[in-house]
Amino acid sequence: MASISSLGIGSNLDLSTLLSNLQTAESQPLVQLQQRQVSFTSKLSAYGQLQSALNTLQTAARKLGDPAFFQGVKATAGAADVLSASAGATASAGTYSINVTQLAQAQSVVAAGQASAKTAIGTGTLTIDFGTIAGGSYDAVTGKYSGASFTPDATRTAKTITIDTGNNTLEGIRDAVNAAKAGVAASIVNDGSGTPNRLVLTSTETGKISSMRIAVTGDAALSDLLAHDPAGTQNLQQTLPAQNAELTVNGIAVTSASNTVKESIQGVTLNALKLGTSSLGVARDTGSVESAINDFVKAYNALQSTAGTLTAFDADSKTGAALLGDSTLRNIQVSLRQALTSPQSGGTMATLSEVGVGFEKDGTMSVNADKLKTALANDLDGVAGLFSSAGGSTAGYGKQLSALVDKVTGTGGALKVATDGMTQSLKDLDKQYDEMKARVDTKVEYYRAQFTQLDLLVSRMNSTSSYLTQQFQSMANSGK
Repeated sequence: MASISSLGIGSNLDLSTLLSNLQTAESQPLVQLQQRQVSFTSKLSAYGQLQSALNTLQTAARKLGDPAFFQGVKATAGAADVLSASAGATASAGTYSINVTQLAQAQSVVAAGQASAKTAIGTGTLTIDFGTIAGGSYDAVTGKYSGASFTPDATRTAKTITIDTGNNTLEGIRDAVNAAKAGVAASIVNDGSGTPNRLVLTSTETGKISSMRIAVTGDAALSDLLAHDPAGTQNLQQTLPAQNAELTVNGIAVTSASNTVKESIQGVTLNALKLGTSSLGVARDTGSVESAINDFVKAYNALQSTAGTLTAFDADSKTGAALLGDSTLRNIQVSLRQALTSPQSGGTMATLSEVGVGFEKDGTMSVNADKLKTALANDLDGVAGLFSSAGGSTAGYGKQLSALVDKVTGTGGALKVATDGMTQSLKDLDKQYDEMKARVDTKVEYYRAQFTQLDLLVSRMNSTSSYLTQQFQSMANSGK
C-alpha cells in the first residue's frame, strides 16, 4: 500500500495547515482551562501572602498577649564604662550605688628563659591543680611567696600531663599543656634577651581560687623549669596574681571570682568593666513594651498594605488583582477591625486610643508617641491589662487578635477553607485538562488519519488521470 511521507504532498492540498487549524479549534477548551488554572494559581498565591501577613500580626499580638512580658525589668548603669548590667524576672525596681575597687584576674606565671624553644629539656609528668594562696608575704619584684599556704579547690580535679621524648621541648610542652585542656593556656614569649624563650602559663579562670600548683616527677631539668608550689619551691615567676572582683553595693562589700557578679542584687547580673563608681537603676522595662506596641501597629498596617495590593484594580488595563472582590479577605479585615475597636473590660484602660493608638481614614493604624510614653510611665499595669490578661481569661487585644488569627487560619477557618478549596479546584482542573487533552489528541489523530486517506485517494486519482490522458494522447497520435 502506498504511503504519504508528508501530509498534502500527494494531493497538492494544504492539508497540514487545515489540520493545524482544526487542532487549534479543538484546543480552545484547553486554553480556557489553562486560563482558569492561572487565575486559581494567582488566587492561591494571594492567599499565601495573606496568611504570611496574618502570621506576622499574630506574632506581634502574641507577644503583647503574654502578661509576663509586661513584668520585665531593665537595669541601666549610670557609668557604662565602669559596669554593665542585666535584670531577670525576679529583680525588683530600685536604685543602687556601685563602687568597683578591684577587677577579677587570672593568674599568670612564667618560666625561666631558654635559648631555643626546640631544644629537648627533660621528660616526666606535670600535675596541675588549682586552689587559694593565703598568708605569708608576696614579693612583686621576684613574683614569689614566702610563708604562704595553698588550699586546693576541692571542686576541681588535678590534671596530669605526660612529657616524653616526643614533646619535651619548650614548644612540645606548650602544645601538650594546651592539648590537655587542664584549665591552663600555654604560650611562648620572646623577651629579647640571650635566653629569650619563656613559657607562659595562664589560668583560664579568674578568681583567687584559681591559683596554680604544678608538681613535677621525672628529670631534674623538667622539675627545675616547671615545679611550682606557692607554699614551697617556686621555679616559676608569678607575673599576675589570681584575684577576685571586689565592689560595694550601697556600701555592702561584695566579692566574686569573676567580673560577672550574679545575685549581689536579687535578679541582677553585674559585669564589672573597670575601677570606678556608678549608679544603677532597676525599673520596669517600658522601652520594650513601647517597641512591641509599635511593632504590632506596623504588622497591622503591613497586613492592610498586603490586602490593598491583593485587591487593587488597574484602570488602564481594566484588570483586577487576584483577590479583588474576595469575600474571605473582606470578612477577615472586618473581623480584625471589630476586635480592635471593641472596648476591653476589667482594667483601668478600655480602648487603644488611651495608649495613643488610633485608626486613620485609610484603615491603617497610627501611634501618638507622646501619649504612649505617658501611658507607659503612669500606668504600665493598665497598658498590660489592655493587651493581656492572666490565667485563662481571653481579655486583652493581644490575646484576642492572636486567637482570631488562629480561628481564620486553622482547621475550618475562613482562610483555611478558601485555601483548601482553591487547592482542590486546581487539582480538579488538572484532571479535567488531562482528560480533555487526551480527547483532543485522539480527535486530531483521527483527522490526520482521514486526511492521510484523502491524500492517498487523490494521489491515486491523479495518477489514474495522468495515465488515461497519456493513453488517449497515444491513441490520437496513432490515428493520424
